[in-house]
This record gives sequence, structure tokens and C-alpha cells, in this order.
Amino acid sequence: MSSEDPSKVLKQLPDKLFFRIGEVASVIGVEPHVLRYWENEFQIKPQRSVSGQRLYRKQDISRFLRIRHLLHQKGFTVAGARKLLKETPNLDPGISSEAINETIQRVEAIRERLRSLKDEAINDGP
Repeated sequence: MSSEDPSKVLKQLPDKLFFRIGEVASVIGVEPHVLRYWENEFQIKPQRSVSGQRLYRKQDISRFLRIRHLLHQKGFTVAGARKLLKETPNLDPGISSEAINETIQRVEAIRERLRSLKDEAINDGP
């Protein structure tokens, strides 16, 4: 399941709030000790059950999917992935930089259009 699109993986998860480490490890496609290592390296703090077991939320799973993508598919080092995640914490791993740049250009065009409409409204006045 781990090589699929992250959004598809998250949609296929059961509808529950928390997942145990074994479930998450099988979804991500790594051993549980790797998740524990990533917790330390990427400052992920899962909740704990009364008995001390790690309980992960879907957003934790999404972050692990992004980490795996950066390390395994993109070839980042742990330090490089950590730096990128600090700079862009909420980006989906499936989004390319070209798509991000295109979106930024669209937003800038919309802003410019709004500025021109505002200027026209001010110049037309009451």
C-alpha cells in the first residue's frame, strides 16, 4: 500500500481516530522500529494509550508517508528531509514544485486583478 498515492492511502484507512504502531508500519511499508526512529528525528509525538502504546492519528500517518517519500523515492538524507519538512510542513508529497509554482502564479494574477478592480472602484467613486 505504501507505494500508492498518499491521498489514496489515507482514504483507504479505516474510519477511526487512532492507529497502533503495527498498523501504521504496514500502511507505510516500514518496520515499527523505523517509525520510532522517525519520531525522534522528525519530532513526531504520538499520543499514548493508558498502557503506553503509541497511538497515531491520520495526520501522523500522512507525515510518515511524506517522510518515506522523501527518503525512499526522492533520495533525501534524514537531515535534508528534516530541513525540507521544517520549511514546508504541510505540503502533500504528491504535489510537484511545478504545480506549486503554477498555483502561486495564479494567486498572484488573482491578486493583481483584485487590485485593479479596487483601484477602478476607488477612481469611479460615489
